Amino acid sequence: MRTLIIGSGGREHAIGWKISQDIKRDELLFLPGNAGTAQIGHNIAGDIMDFNHIKEVCLANQVELVIVGPENPLCEGIVDTFRNDKDLQKIAIIGPSKKGAQLEGSKDFAKEFMQKYKIPTARYQTFTKETLKEGKAFLKTLNAPYVLKADGPAAGKGVVILEKYEEAAEELTEMLNGKFGASSSKVVIEEFLSGVECSVFVITDGKNYKILPVAKDYKRIGEGDTGLNTGGMGAISPVPFADKQFMDKVTQQVVLPTLEGIQKEDIDYKGFIFLGLINVSGDPYVIEYNVRLGDPETEAIMLRIQSSLLELLQGVANQTLDQVDYKENPQTAATVMLVSKGYPEQYEKGKTIDIAPNNNEDIVIFHAGTKNTENTFVTNGGRVISVSAIGENMEEVLEKAYAATEKVSYDGKFYRKDLGFDL
Repeated sequence: MRTLIIGSGGREHAIGWKISQDIKRDELLFLPGNAGTAQIGHNIAGDIMDFNHIKEVCLANQVELVIVGPENPLCEGIVDTFRNDKDLQKIAIIGPSKKGAQLEGSKDFAKEFMQKYKIPTARYQTFTKETLKEGKAFLKTLNAPYVLKADGPAAGKGVVILEKYEEAAEELTEMLNGKFGASSSKVVIEEFLSGVECSVFVITDGKNYKILPVAKDYKRIGEGDTGLNTGGMGAISPVPFADKQFMDKVTQQVVLPTLEGIQKEDIDYKGFIFLGLINVSGDPYVIEYNVRLGDPETEAIMLRIQSSLLELLQGVANQTLDQVDYKENPQTAATVMLVSKGYPEQYEKGKTIDIAPNNNEDIVIFHAGTKNTENTFVTNGGRVISVSAIGENMEEVLEKAYAATEKVSYDGKFYRKDLGFDL
């Protein structure tokens, strides 16, 4: 099945790696891909937001299946483009419509949706520049710390947690005055929930669903979860507290009501639902929805999916997901993200990467911010390489993954050495 994967990160490499177990190299395309994806398929240059170019690529290469990795094309309606174009309608595309993508693209939409369908989440209100005064008053009804979220996408920087009311009131003013551009023209203020977070991934054809491996990612740049937020510094799967009792609650209180809401709102949704959850005294609360797989969690969970990912995706496209067999590996997987010096702020690109040969089947190297220049791998982003491992338990896989990081070298390499510290 000729497949196009849109995106250039570790997530897209990991999805492609899993699909490559079912199809030949010349059937797998990436737009634009990275140096790692070029080893398992063919990279095609292009902007992931240029839907006309994507159409041309699909038609010229007789693409049958499109998988959208990042959220931006989904939020801008790439699925609707395919559905409404007679030349593209025959191509299966994995992802929600623009309306469905608002679950990630608009914090306000997501919170209203959760409230309407009685999905457990933090108490909240939404404010605009015109209701700034009311926003400051609402802050006073909450206990510290204070959580402020830009309504729209803000490159992972739109969520701010502050300890003092005065700081929160000042931040609210700055956000509503354009700190994050149009993304913070509305700001969601919500109560702070205390607990341990996890990521639950659901694949759905709009009616049927499968719950994929659960993971926990680590967003902060510094050890002990300190410093600035990043796109993710590593992940572990499964999560010890996400046992059968907890997951039964997730299914009944979150997954089923979410799918009920999607159907009642007549949302075209064939793809992944990422539930960002927090465990509050044994009960799951939704922190956020994402409408695609997470990164770096994908680089861990793909090692634990035993079933054919391609068959699952075909089931999604055909709305026959209930007929597809799903199995997962009971072992533990972990991924360690190697980043550029200075990330998530200013960093240099173009550093030569040396990767020693890997003969261990329990270790998989996924590329993220890399490109191939004159037959040499060089850094091309903040997150550079993901080192993933699988084994019997968390201690074993982290030992394997950390040992394998020493086989990757480039100037300015940095990674967290404390993954799993809170598990």
